[in-house]
Amino acid sequence: MKFSINRDAFLKPLQVVSGAVERRHTIPILSNVLIQVQPDGIRLTGTDLEVELVSSCAIDDGEAGQVTVPAKKLVDIVRSLPEGALVQFSASADKAMIRSGRSKFTLATLPAEDFPNIDDWDSDIQLVTSQSTLKDLMERTSFSMANQDVRYYLNGMLFETDANTLRTVATDGHRLAMSSCSIGQPNLAARQVIVPRKGVTELLRLLDDVETEVKVLIGNNHIRVETNGIGFTSKLVDGRFPDYRRVLPSGGDKVVVADRDTLKQACSRASILSNEKYRGVRVNLSAGEMCLTANNPEQETAEEVIEVDYQGASLEIGFNVSYLIDVLNTIQGNQVKLTLSGPDASGLVEDNDDDSSLYVVMPMRL
Repeated sequence: MKFSINRDAFLKPLQVVSGAVERRHTIPILSNVLIQVQPDGIRLTGTDLEVELVSSCAIDDGEAGQVTVPAKKLVDIVRSLPEGALVQFSASADKAMIRSGRSKFTLATLPAEDFPNIDDWDSDIQLVTSQSTLKDLMERTSFSMANQDVRYYLNGMLFETDANTLRTVATDGHRLAMSSCSIGQPNLAARQVIVPRKGVTELLRLLDDVETEVKVLIGNNHIRVETNGIGFTSKLVDGRFPDYRRVLPSGGDKVVVADRDTLKQACSRASILSNEKYRGVRVNLSAGEMCLTANNPEQETAEEVIEVDYQGASLEIGFNVSYLIDVLNTIQGNQVKLTLSGPDASGLVEDNDDDSSLYVVMPMRL
């Protein structure tokens, strides 16, 4: 097999699929990228058995065939070539050769027949939206995913379809983030699937803030996203996501409205002297005022007082300041609304002008 291609046209799809490739894997072929030369161009595939990325690009001329080569080395070689250079790739027996100008590289290959591919599967839910909509929905909740939690179903993001709505939810047991959007497909079936953490990370890397159409296909064990000639497929987490609706606080009678930037900066300053392990900050509310206090084992103290719109009774409650900062970094509006009911109940945080996203933060005993 052989083909010629412009360096710039080859590099982007190569970088896309290499994102799924596992650097340190016990199965050597999973460190490789599968290259297939077809009549209409070349098809590149990378996988770690959990996530599969497929990309394609046109070529100047080629000879059909398929081979697998080390992904990282190939990306590094192509990236190091001058912009606009012509890359000539050929493979035979157990070697692949890359030529460009007076540069020549020889890479070891492994048989394409041994490369694992995710089996064909049928999707029972299909929806179409834009890249920017899907990316925004995921970015609003991804920070709340658990990381290597023994409750494996928390190490990912819930995608929920319901009538006209696509919703994402993530929680690590201490906080919860939920965001919804209407996608104009009124006949969507109600369904919940959990996309693993690596799948979420790769998908966020893949999507751009553009209005380009993206197609989402959901099956029993897989989710596939297709856009711009790139196909992303991920296995789903086999587990049941907690009923997030039971976690959403209700009946909160203490509503605080604050300037988002002012509150974020106050939290950031208070966090400097918070306990490095527990990250606790004490919130004292009184009419028109919020006082944030943090201290640490060295008996050092930080105190921040800001003006807020609050007319309720005095309240003292503790929160993990890192969780508050994460939420304030994600909310995009100028004002943030906190709804509280007592010192032992979770707090509900929202953008004051946009109710499409909700954030729940559990209280801390300080």
